[in-house]
Amino acid sequence: MKKNIRLKNGTNIPPLGLGTWCIGDRPEKAQQEITALLTGIDQGMTLIDTAEMYGEGLSEKLVGKVISKYLQKGNREDLYIVSKVLPWNAGRNKIHQACESSMKRLEIDYLDLYLYHWIGDIPLAEVVEGLNQLQEQGLIRGWGVSNFDTADIKQLLQIPGGENCLVNQNLYHPASRGIEYDLLELMYQHDIIHMSYCPLAQGGRIAKGLQENATIRDIAEAHNVTPSQVLLAWNIRNGKTVAIPKSASANHIMENAAACDITLTPKELEAIDTAYPPPTCKLPLDTE
Repeated sequence: MKKNIRLKNGTNIPPLGLGTWCIGDRPEKAQQEITALLTGIDQGMTLIDTAEMYGEGLSEKLVGKVISKYLQKGNREDLYIVSKVLPWNAGRNKIHQACESSMKRLEIDYLDLYLYHWIGDIPLAEVVEGLNQLQEQGLIRGWGVSNFDTADIKQLLQIPGGENCLVNQNLYHPASRGIEYDLLELMYQHDIIHMSYCPLAQGGRIAKGLQENATIRDIAEAHNVTPSQVLLAWNIRNGKTVAIPKSASANHIMENAAACDITLTPKELEAIDTAYPPPTCKLPLDTE
């Protein structure tokens, strides 16, 4: 796997992790999903991303089972567990309980990273205060945000303690590159790592024919890999993005992990830019 990405708090995380959206929702698939996630961990995808919103806690419960099984042979410190707090649970009266409830479902006594899932009605300064308190109390090792655009990050950085933000998680793939216009550069200036969800554009409106695109397929053929692997290699190409593809299949996760060994050439990156041009103006933040 490619070189780990170092957060500004000194923690190293892998460039590819495991997404868990819609994982844990169906009991009949639980064993398959547990096996898939354990396979990912064995392949070096030791970052697992979940949220209290996913399946109303069912995803966290399944990840808890994965962690429990892993700890039979491995160490907690080898894993990097990420969860998210819903906007209406992020105020000073609820954020501690929300965090503790997530940890209970996950069967752990601290979170490596806790993300504010998206901006809600609670004043951002209050959310930042709560996140920093959780970190001071040792319940979380670090915190970040999700679905924050440029103006949101600027506001965050003006709040005392806001500079402690480690990560901003957003949707990102070749057909959704709006964050490249000004958001990513602002994040880089303040050493905020980008975490990319839906890097394969799975499902719904965001499935923009990426897997079938002739350019992507030609590059995949040249490397003797799959289009999905090309998309992941593109996503993590600069060493400043962590991608968290979701899969409930051990075989697909093995395939995803192998994307770390792919280095796209300048000509291939240029071809992708031609097929899916970078933004030339500010675009609304894409979330679906």
